Amino acid sequence: MRARFVLSEMSIGLRRNLSMVLAVVLTAAISLSLLAAALVLSKQIQTMKDYWFDRIQVSVFLTKAVTEPERTAIREELVQLPQVEHVYYESQSQAYARFKQQFKDVPSLVKNTPESALPESYRVKLKDPKKYQIVASAVQRMPGVDQVQGKSKALEQFFRFLGYGQKIALAVALVALAAAVLLIFNTVRLAAFSRRRETGIMRLVGASDLYIQAPFILEGALAGFLGSLLAVGGLLLTKALIIDRGIHGMFGDVVNYVSWGAVASIIPIIILTGVLLASITSAVTLQRYLRV
Repeated sequence: MRARFVLSEMSIGLRRNLSMVLAVVLTAAISLSLLAAALVLSKQIQTMKDYWFDRIQVSVFLTKAVTEPERTAIREELVQLPQVEHVYYESQSQAYARFKQQFKDVPSLVKNTPESALPESYRVKLKDPKKYQIVASAVQRMPGVDQVQGKSKALEQFFRFLGYGQKIALAVALVALAAAVLLIFNTVRLAAFSRRRETGIMRLVGASDLYIQAPFILEGALAGFLGSLLAVGGLLLTKALIIDRGIHGMFGDVVNYVSWGAVASIIPIIILTGVLLASITSAVTLQRYLRV
């Protein structure tokens, strides 16, 4: 009986304040969509880091006059480093074959580049690509080493740039969530004011604060839930249309893209945030109202 009364009061409140409720739903949808975008960007950055850092190899290029003892000493030094996972030797002929494959669409470059122009090298796979500098400093001054190259620094700068974008997206999402809180606060306050006569009577007959507040809290929770569903719908469309068909179709398998599993893990966060944000804001607003 009490549950039916609470639901009836919630229905009345929704009809009386339909425009304000719709405004709350749309504001919550926009703010939660921005939050979802920030979370997806975070997971995409991590996916790209795992993809690229796993493929980073340090190249230790040898001099043309390197001797066999020097070559052996360099390899032994690399193998004994705890940061090194594997060491691969690449001869001049192997380097030239790889060069021809990489630049097969530029035949003039291949034709004018002799095999002797490409140095032999050691390709070093690291356990932790961020430890590139340790490996480089260990061998770059050894006899027979021409230069040591790695790509981790450039990638770190790129991911640092993406990290700034993620922080900006999260900041915008927080501002939008703050706007949603203010709108929910005003909506609940207006709803409570428009029904002050009914709540006054309920208070006189001894109804508890929770019993009086329940319809308003449910209204806010429903608005937050509907807004979160819209945000989830936008998230799924973004994954299916923009990431899978758009970006993936344009760039192919250059990098790994955020998976459906990662997207699915964001959905509960968005729904819970929407419902809890609206419910808590409604409850706090009503506590202040009931003290008047």
